[in-house]
Amino acid sequence: MSAAVGPTCNDISLPKEQEQEHNIQHVSSLKKGQHTSPSKKAVFLSFNHLIAVAVITVLSATGMVSPEDFAFVVFSFIYMYFLSKVAFPCVNPSKESLVFDPKNKTLRLYVFVAAIIGLYLPIAYIVEGIFEGDTEGIKAAAPHVFLLASQVFMEGVAFSGSFALPIRVFVPVFYNSRRIFTIVDWLRNEISKVEHDYGGSPRRLLIGRALAVANMAFWCFNLFGFLLPVFLPKAFKKYYSEHKIKD
Repeated sequence: MSAAVGPTCNDISLPKEQEQEHNIQHVSSLKKGQHTSPSKKAVFLSFNHLIAVAVITVLSATGMVSPEDFAFVVFSFIYMYFLSKVAFPCVNPSKESLVFDPKNKTLRLYVFVAAIIGLYLPIAYIVEGIFEGDTEGIKAAAPHVFLLASQVFMEGVAFSGSFALPIRVFVPVFYNSRRIFTIVDWLRNEISKVEHDYGGSPRRLLIGRALAVANMAFWCFNLFGFLLPVFLPKAFKKYYSEHKIKD
């Protein structure tokens, strides 16, 4: 996550140990006078990213994803490359890999919780809804899951493409901001089920509400309590300090 908040302290990200090993090997090869091929980059399709691709594909095939959400993902991809060329070129990929220590236990726990709350439990909720016939609940939860899976994949793209740190900040902030609106719609749908005939079980009704509330609380905190006040300033500070050193 990287399924959610990754070791990079993005919303949900890829395992950065692979990138660290890649950088160490790169430095070692330079010391030995060897040249590494630009095409040999760290593989970004981790297990979480493969899950994200599968989720994106399934939700898209079922028709539960709106054209607006598709357009958002396409726009984020285009705009990410635009920013990388115009505003934030990559200064030194080997030094811009990490903002926080990926071995931090608190950070790892945060990533794990993000993956469970944001991706795996909503996926289970959608699967159960298929068997119970809760089409409204599925449609309400699907946009959040689709966008979060897309975010996980795009974070992998940002790292595999050696984008600068500000671009890596852009992905989780951009997607997190958009998903809050989809979670609001999800929560509103779960609460409104009292007002009309609900075909699902009472247990599912409680689970759906709890999931929507938990995701609202977690991702609001992630955006306003972590990404914007903590991760973004540290990433920009590191980026511009490296830029000054190079100049």
